[in-house]
Amino acid sequence: MVGVVCAGVHIGIGLILTSFVGIWLIRDSFAVASQLLAMAAFDSIANYVFGVIPLFVLMGVVVSESDLGRDTFDVAQSLVRRIKGGLGIATVAANAVFAAITGVSVASAAVFTKISFPEMTRLGYKPRFALGVVAGSSVLGMLIPPSLLFIIYGILSDQSIGLLFIAGIVPGIILAGIFSLGIYLMAEFAPGFVGGPSQGEANKGERIPLGLAISKLGPIVLLIALVMGGIYGGFFTPTEAAAVGAFLSVLIAFVRGRLKLQKMWEILLETGQVSVTIFFLIIAASIYSRMLAMSGIPDFLGNWLSTLNIGLHGFLIIYIVILLMLGCIIDAASTMLIAGPLAIPVAQMFGADPIWFGVITVIGAEVGLLTPPFGMSVYAVKATLADESIGLADIFAGSFPFVIMMLVVLILVCIFPRLALVLVK
Repeated sequence: MVGVVCAGVHIGIGLILTSFVGIWLIRDSFAVASQLLAMAAFDSIANYVFGVIPLFVLMGVVVSESDLGRDTFDVAQSLVRRIKGGLGIATVAANAVFAAITGVSVASAAVFTKISFPEMTRLGYKPRFALGVVAGSSVLGMLIPPSLLFIIYGILSDQSIGLLFIAGIVPGIILAGIFSLGIYLMAEFAPGFVGGPSQGEANKGERIPLGLAISKLGPIVLLIALVMGGIYGGFFTPTEAAAVGAFLSVLIAFVRGRLKLQKMWEILLETGQVSVTIFFLIIAASIYSRMLAMSGIPDFLGNWLSTLNIGLHGFLIIYIVILLMLGCIIDAASTMLIAGPLAIPVAQMFGADPIWFGVITVIGAEVGLLTPPFGMSVYAVKATLADESIGLADIFAGSFPFVIMMLVVLILVCIFPRLALVLVK
């Protein structure tokens, strides 16, 4: 299957083709393979819970198009303007808030390339560092809920999407905190790499008045509180929360004059295109899971690994290495769709909590957003960037410290499962 994908075949087609041929060979029946493919195409997405995908995508697209990301950045910049590396920390903070609305890292990378990068370079930050901050902090969109990766994992593992969202909150905050600390330390001890205001002075931009800050950030905080608070408090299912979030985001954008009625058609088209792509991958993953179950490979792997006496943490090391390798050649969602159906049953055989394992899977898959040669967040930054003098190698180099910091958080979550489960159990 990896060979098919590397040959240039779309990941969904590769999953379906490999699985179809696999079932055909296992059962020696073309008819059975065809019937299972038809069942997967219907059963895998004919469920109320799947309404969460287009609704959260709609909310994210509306927020992105209505320029609410700039409001968040302006307030964050005002709060940390006197700290070394303050604009980098402001970018992380704004990305964390933006992630709690969009759930898509590529959207965050594109938005803050336009917002944060020009401001950072204007104040003297090195372009490589500035773009590394934008690309690195964009991965928060896949960890801080609502996250499309958590939705996909929940579907693959038959786990509660709401619990997965809640489990991602603490690791997401820790990752944002480590990013911020890392930026401060780099500004303090590696000023040649970071750059910034002359003579290492802190940023002295104008402070935003409290009233203006509340007006800028208030609607965003309200949106996050209603969506996540509704899920955490048990008032909404994830699908209902997504509907509330989508409705409120459209309402806020119209009330604030950030969205015109004519623009809604383009937003709905983009929502449909993104949603259909995800649904197609879910259908492909469904027939792939059926093929694996029919082949007995997960049981074989679990029994074989148990004979090696490597234990749960030994299995986690192998699994994370596989995630990192796959992340170098395919996107995060595809990495999860290929590795998840194989690894989830094995992890359960080792007694791993499926919610905790989901957080590990998401973080491990996220690292691939920043690693060459594929690095989707890096490519999103490059595609949005107007400066042709900055190459992909520069952005990958600027992102490398954030890869290290992500691996640190991944190790912490592996060693201390309570970091993911503290709000769940």
